[in-house]
Amino acid sequence: MARRPDDDYDYLFKVVLIGDSGVGKSNLLSRFTRNEFCLESKSTIGVEFATRTLQVEGRTVKAQIWDTAGQERYRAITSAYYRGALGALLVYDVTKPMTFDNVNRWLKELRDHADSNIVIMLIGNKTDLKHLRAVATEDAQSYAEKEGLSFIETSALEATNVEKAFQTILSEIYRIISKKSLNSDEPATANIKEGKTIVVGESEGNSKKACCSSS
Repeated sequence: MARRPDDDYDYLFKVVLIGDSGVGKSNLLSRFTRNEFCLESKSTIGVEFATRTLQVEGRTVKAQIWDTAGQERYRAITSAYYRGALGALLVYDVTKPMTFDNVNRWLKELRDHADSNIVIMLIGNKTDLKHLRAVATEDAQSYAEKEGLSFIETSALEATNVEKAFQTILSEIYRIISKKSLNSDEPATANIKEGKTIVVGESEGNSKKACCSSS
């Protein structure tokens, strides 16, 4: 009973989810970590993270995915939120052009606060709403290429490309970390400790165990 398989991993990678409120960040998180989705979504209050351990390039990686509210009133958490992050998923809603327009602002904030080597992936979410699409794939693709980001479109509802998005960014982080460890005597494990969740807002809203809490 003393065995703790969840602690048996080679690397711990912190990845942050950013983007406007309502683009589906929390549902991407719950789909990836718990294979859950809930239509009755509520905005995230403050910050939460969930973890999932998986194989990346033959090594055991524990992905620690952080999710925060997209509303302006939580902006004070930025520096703590980004600290130690090795990857970022910048999410917009393919049915809401404003969320795509705001990607530029999120990218600037990310580059201002995060490590300069952070791996960034642009995600166009909610592709299941085909009849409501308002952001062309080609526009997002060309923006991502211009900014040096990887790009994928997903549907948290239909579980389309969610696994692929996380696997891709974790593989890219792994490649960077492994190269660093080859050129250094430092261990390649990211120095992130469990239990350092930053909480902002009402206490009763912070524990988002149920699937029906989403930003």
